[in-house]
Amino acid sequence: MLAAFTFNTAENLPVGLLELMSESLRVSVAAVGLLVTGYGVTVAVASVPLAHVVRAVPRRHVLTGLLAALVVSSLVAALATSYWLLLVARLLTALAQALFWAVLGPVAVGLFPPEVRGRTVGALSVAGSLALVVGVPAGTWLGRRSDWEVPVAMPAALGLFSLVTIAVLLPTSRPEEEPAAYGTRPDTRRFRTVLAAGALSATGAFAGYTYIAKFLGDVSGFSPSTVSALFVVFGLACLAGVSITGVLLDRFPQSASATAVATQAVGMLGLYAAGTDPVSAVVFLVLMGGALGPVFMTTQNEMLHCAPGRTDLALAANSGAYNAGIAAGAALGGLVVSAADVRGAFLTGGLLTLGSCAVLLGGRTPHRP
Repeated sequence: MLAAFTFNTAENLPVGLLELMSESLRVSVAAVGLLVTGYGVTVAVASVPLAHVVRAVPRRHVLTGLLAALVVSSLVAALATSYWLLLVARLLTALAQALFWAVLGPVAVGLFPPEVRGRTVGALSVAGSLALVVGVPAGTWLGRRSDWEVPVAMPAALGLFSLVTIAVLLPTSRPEEEPAAYGTRPDTRRFRTVLAAGALSATGAFAGYTYIAKFLGDVSGFSPSTVSALFVVFGLACLAGVSITGVLLDRFPQSASATAVATQAVGMLGLYAAGTDPVSAVVFLVLMGGALGPVFMTTQNEMLHCAPGRTDLALAANSGAYNAGIAAGAALGGLVVSAADVRGAFLTGGLLTLGSCAVLLGGRTPHRP
């Protein structure tokens, strides 16, 4: 959980430090924004190939290696004196994270009985969500009171603690012999359905979410300070969503996915339709936030059940597809905002999310006792 929190914090830290990094490195804010975009694209492209390369390496060795890469890349990023060195350090972190989420799930759930695997996935997701609620705001606060290099270096300390703990305590075993190495109910059709629906929902979500600050200011009429507070509300809603969904995952794995995607669609379309009213905007923002984290969590959990082969490769495919959806959604939203307005981005994202829900429901697998 600490490693999940640390990786997600490292991924998103530049979002709160854009202006500080821009001024210090003497590059544009857009160039610093590429540190986030390039990160997501790297994860999308590298997840499956890396998982395939290390498929025979014991997971304890893989995880310690990935955390070592996080420690080194965080220190290099904090000491970087040029934009290009910082970019290289970020891409190294992205390569480590691309494999981290593929390996982490099977290792973590394999340590517990099958009947509580959903709750284990939920715990990891809560830790990842805390990065947005605690990690990034704390890093932003620290960076504004010192220098951006200080919070960028912090993941090195957290990652080192996780590295030592895993190296000492995690059992060493062949990956194919681990309890969660293969799906509990292999189903190629369901695997493809969940993969497609996850990518489509991510595209829809980030077509709107990328421009949420502009929407809340221009459409809902909130002040900049209130928008900042609403980002905290959004993060808390996301944390609440993964916490509640995690409790239900073991009993309703397929229903949880469809419910999360449907809630996301209601939130986005509600913002489009009623976002000019501040109270309605907050209500639908909370719905969208409450669904965003659970969507990825529920698809990851389904991969542990329906993977037609190794679960690490299935999780890598899901992570890659989701990150590809994030990049595509941000680009699509930008085109819609330029051609129409920011409300149009939420309409587009909501309709894509409805399509994702239809894909999930259409590909539902009947329960087999």
